[in-house]
Amino acid sequence: MGRDIGYRSILVPLADNAETEQALDVACRLAAEHRASITAVAVVEVPPSLPLDAHMFEEEAEAKQFVRRAESTGESYGIHVVGRVVHGREAGEVLAGEAAARKIDLVVVGARRRGRKPFGHTVEAVLRHSPCRVLVIAPPAEAIASRAAA
Repeated sequence: MGRDIGYRSILVPLADNAETEQALDVACRLAAEHRASITAVAVVEVPPSLPLDAHMFEEEAEAKQFVRRAESTGESYGIHVVGRVVHGREAGEVLAGEAAARKIDLVVVGARRRGRKPFGHTVEAVLRHSPCRVLVIAPPAEAIASRAAA
């Protein structure tokens, strides 16, 4: 197997955690190496009791802040990051849908490890529903075990 796996387009889900920052760094390095584009997506999860187009001002403002941060991280690597804020019920399914609609080659997602389950609901859904490769950026298992023991 040579270097035939090319990534022309990369999607990075945005959240407010260190793992997302690491995923964005990895995505920017890959984009620079493969001359790929990056789409950074923040999902505003809308409760079932509200219509999908409901205005959720606090959540939307926070999502726009994530997007601005992703765009400036991209700039520091010389990469143009296209930021998007999308409304949906379940973030993982919305992200997988975005990957399909945009014909994304790779999703780079930051993940926190959980106790018994390896990842949270959103990352699991991205892994299950994405039509492309998914690269999960997560801390090593030993780091979780030592944190739990402390």
